[in-house]
Amino acid sequence: MARVVSVFLPTLPTDRIRRADPSLNLDTPLVVIARSGSKRWVAATDRAALKLGLRVGMPAARAQALVQGLTMIDADPAADIATLERLTLWALSQYSPVVAMDPPDGIVMDTEGADHLQGGEDLMLSGLVNRFRARGLAARAAIADTWGAAHALARSTDRETVIIPRGDTAKAVNRLPLSSLRLSAEIVGSLRTLGFATVGDLAVTPRAPLTLRFGQEVGRRLDQMFGRLAEPIDPIRPADPVEVQKSFAEPIGAAETIEKYVSRLVRQLCLELEKRGLGVRRVDLIVHRVDNTIQPLRAGTAKPVRDVAWLTKLFRDRIEKIEPGFGIEKVSLAAIIAEPLVEAQSASSLIEEQVTDVTPLIDVLGNRGGQRIFRVAPVASDVPERSVQRIAPTADEIGATWPLHWPRPSRLLPHPEAIEVIALLPDHPPVSFTWRGKRRRVKRADGPERIFGEWWQRSSEWVAVRDYFVVEDDAGERFWIFRSGDGVDADTGSRKWYLHGVFA
Repeated sequence: MARVVSVFLPTLPTDRIRRADPSLNLDTPLVVIARSGSKRWVAATDRAALKLGLRVGMPAARAQALVQGLTMIDADPAADIATLERLTLWALSQYSPVVAMDPPDGIVMDTEGADHLQGGEDLMLSGLVNRFRARGLAARAAIADTWGAAHALARSTDRETVIIPRGDTAKAVNRLPLSSLRLSAEIVGSLRTLGFATVGDLAVTPRAPLTLRFGQEVGRRLDQMFGRLAEPIDPIRPADPVEVQKSFAEPIGAAETIEKYVSRLVRQLCLELEKRGLGVRRVDLIVHRVDNTIQPLRAGTAKPVRDVAWLTKLFRDRIEKIEPGFGIEKVSLAAIIAEPLVEAQSASSLIEEQVTDVTPLIDVLGNRGGQRIFRVAPVASDVPERSVQRIAPTADEIGATWPLHWPRPSRLLPHPEAIEVIALLPDHPPVSFTWRGKRRRVKRADGPERIFGEWWQRSSEWVAVRDYFVVEDDAGERFWIFRSGDGVDADTGSRKWYLHGVFA
């Protein structure tokens, strides 16, 4: 059963305009105005305008009268669609092989078999929304068993993320409004006149009278939402993609047959990549079944490659996950992310020391999913939690190093944790401290190491300091703790104590 994610971008036009023109005042409400002859109305609003009571469809003159200083910009549907297309291509490269535009304000993707690469559905959705927010775009995302249900849930709630467990679609959509069925405004208005208020009301009504009055559309949308009728997603593809495919006169289904044709497609793909001087970083295998459904598989590599044997192995390890159903009629292989690849001679033991290449191990672990692979690198900052960054496992050395004049713990906590301490102020180390409910007596201590705040980051750090100590308890465990402030001047810190790291 597929798992479909619908991403709703409620303020896409206004967010696009603000990104294109940073000089616009963020505190000023913004609306987009559509025109038809002499008629002008609100086509989109930002969150500030929405809070002031402005709504889509409201006459432009009324909106201008209600809100003083309102910023009004003419609609540009072509620019909105172009922005949505760029965002969809970005989601294709990051999340799933099957991603499509859901105009005018959404993206839809089938994440079956791909969510594990993001750490599961919960982390995938929260990370997706956060990444849109980092781009200056408001987003809400929902995941369900069908496109119709995910689309409706993303647009019918104020929650940023909604996850509907497998098999619970009917229970989740019964109370949704009729407008969530993707029907025309005329049909929705007529249904409300007849006394229907929710999807559940419509679902238990005999189908024949509805079909006689409204045609097939109402029944089709209901069946798509409840999963009784397939609604395939036609995935978007980059311009001029490197893609190969194989169609079958007779459907195939045996695992060894699938493996044979996948191997052939990998060979053809690598030949095409070689002609263009490219290596693949992310490649998608899409299986088209005779029941008009598709099943995707994605493999990624840490660096550009076009090694036939290695790419074949990455897919061979996962072919057993393919469910052929009543048969497979087409298989396609597409290089979603391809980068220039320059052939280089491998090192010779007669000339130089052989360097062990760990990228195959990174590829295997990365395609298993569950955790993202990275390595840590230093950042030029004295504040410990700012002195570490995550970089790609195969990235080049950045040239920076951590300070060596004071020892640093092997494990730095994500956030300093408050502890209870008995100590003499201002410069004496603790006599004992209590962390996570356990009291520890300090046997040895070294410090203090004074770290000043970074005044150019925040004004609250102009005079802030931390005094760090390395302490060892009577069990031989060593910890990195600090006092906020110099212990004398209250402006430098609260004088509270925190544990920030643990030594091996």
